[in-house]
This record gives sequence, structure tokens and C-alpha cells, in this order.
Amino acid sequence: MGKVKIELDKKTILVTGSPGFIGANLVLRLLKEMSGGTVISLDNMNDYYDPQLKEYRLRLIEDAAKASPVRHIFIRGSIADKALVDEIFKTHKPSIVVNLAAQAGVRYSIDHPDVYIESNLIGFYNILEGCRHHPVEHLVYASSSSVYGGNKKVPFSVDDKVDNPVSLYAATKKSNELLAHAYSKLYSIPSTGLRFFTVYGPAGRPDMFYYSATQKLAAGQTIRIFNYGNCKRDFTYIDDIVEGVVRVMQGAPETLIGEDGLPLPPYAVYNIGGGTPENLLDYIGTLQEELVRAGILPADYDFEGHRELVGMQPGDVPVTYADSRALEEDYGFRPSIGIRDGLRKFAEWYKEYTADIPG
Repeated sequence: MGKVKIELDKKTILVTGSPGFIGANLVLRLLKEMSGGTVISLDNMNDYYDPQLKEYRLRLIEDAAKASPVRHIFIRGSIADKALVDEIFKTHKPSIVVNLAAQAGVRYSIDHPDVYIESNLIGFYNILEGCRHHPVEHLVYASSSSVYGGNKKVPFSVDDKVDNPVSLYAATKKSNELLAHAYSKLYSIPSTGLRFFTVYGPAGRPDMFYYSATQKLAAGQTIRIFNYGNCKRDFTYIDDIVEGVVRVMQGAPETLIGEDGLPLPPYAVYNIGGGTPENLLDYIGTLQEELVRAGILPADYDFEGHRELVGMQPGDVPVTYADSRALEEDYGFRPSIGIRDGLRKFAEWYKEYTADIPG
């Protein structure tokens, strides 16, 4: 697909969901590499997981901003607040928007559906309306590998049908793609959706398995391994995700003319995943080895005595596996950081981070 080259330097870039996990790392990257311009972080800092971790990431951003020629503005608020979103677009007129704000989590969506409708549907609609009334060069937004639902064909391709979500979270992410397509068609908004595959790394989300397992093992508790360990996940290290996002930001879909003489929507969707699914038990084994290496757990830790094999949870899928060839063909990038390196960096960070927490 043809791309319109976009220069990020000296632009105003809105990143929603920062200081969330991916958002914070993206903003840190922009502050480091841009020689001017403005980066706006927008997040409601909710308590879906420990807000202390978001405050930690925000401090990292603020410290980086002090040494950067880029102006950083943090706005505490929700994308579901239409008046706030409208005011941000009207006042700051962002050239590029990266919408990472969303209520995450498959299992949480089963018991808390309201917050998913509010953030993932109403919030995303507000972002689209902002881009409609204050035209942008490129809207990049987070989708998810969960849209593939129970698809049996692997690896998952963006050309596959994704009409059978198995969780409300997945349904909202598929809805984002549909809404973006409609707005791209109607209002010529260049938009690119990114289907992320199990993102992990330092300062990640505590609700993700590798993080919660670390917390439980360090506390001497038992970890539950779903589907009796018969799961495969395409784990993607955070640096690979950010590299993919930055490259995509710089290449917006071009508007082409269709056979009917009318413009085609400048719309695209890509997978960002490692392309090498890991068996969950192998992943856990690597995590345990790295926790021992980092000194978080003793060398003689009884792993077998601290794990329980249980059945599949509602909304989960047994395999995620990304076909990222389109990303490589259009942007020259494929995730490459393996789980050993990624989990080692996480374990080293976790050791340092928890040492600084009082009590």
C-alpha cells in the first residue's frame, strides 16, 4: 500500500493513553528523538491497576522532558469527555494523533462492561470527531490481536475474517476498526490500526501474566496457569512495539481513486507481533530463570510447588500468532527481540523498582 511520508519533527503530536505502558514508552522515544515540537499526553490515570505505576511512568516522562527540546504537556482526563477532547483539538491542533487510551483486559470486560463502552467506543468516537473537525495528517490507533477470536487458521493475517469476537474487549477493538474505516471513507482521515500481540517489558501492566506471576512468586504465592499450560502466545517486547508505532506514524495511507472514480478510504490495519509464538510453559520457565538470575527468587525456589494448572478462562484464546509480513513490506520492520532478552530486562527492572517501594 502506498504511503504519504510524514515528518514527525517539530510537529504537535497527541498521544492518548500516556502514561500508560505503550504510551509512556512512545512519548519517551519522541522526547529523545525529536528536535522540537510538542507532545501532548492525555490519560485519566484510573485505578484499573495500581496508579502508582502510572505516576512512576509520568515521572520518567517529566524528567525526560526537562532534557528535551520538545515541549511536553500532560492533561489528566478521559477521552470519553467530549468537551475535553474537543478543546484539546481546538487549542493544540495536533498534526498526528496516536490513540492508545482504552480499557484493557479480556477477563475484566466480563464483569465491567460499562467502562469498555465508555472508553473504547465513546472515547474513540470522540477522537474520530476531533480528527474530523480539526484535520490531522495521520491517526494511528491501538487495536488488538484479540479481534481474531477463536480463529483456527494461524498465523493470523489482517486479511482473515474477524467477525467472531469471544470477549467484549475484542468486540470494542473490532468496532474501532470499523469506525475508523467509516470516518476515513467519509472524511478522508488517514488512519492506521495496529493489532498488538501480548506486549510485555519493564514497567508493564501488572494485570498481564508475566507481571502478576512475578508478584505472586516473589510473595511465595501460587500462580495459576490456564488451559493447563496448553497456550501459545506471540509475546512482543515493548521496544519492538514502539519501533513499529513510530515507523507507522511516519507513513500514512494515501488516498487512491477507485474504479467508480470516487476516493478510496486512506485506511490500513497491521499486526505487530513477534511472529514466533511461545509455549506458555516455556515462557514461564524462562521467566523463572530470569527471576532467579536477578535475585528476585532464590536459586532453590520450588517452582512446582507454587503453580497450579487450571482450565481455560472465558474470553481467552489458546493461540495468538501474528503474520507481520505486511508491516515488514510497507515499513521495513519486523519485531525481533526474543523472550530471553525481554524477560531479563523486565526482571532487572522489577528488582530495582520494588527496591524503591516503601515497605
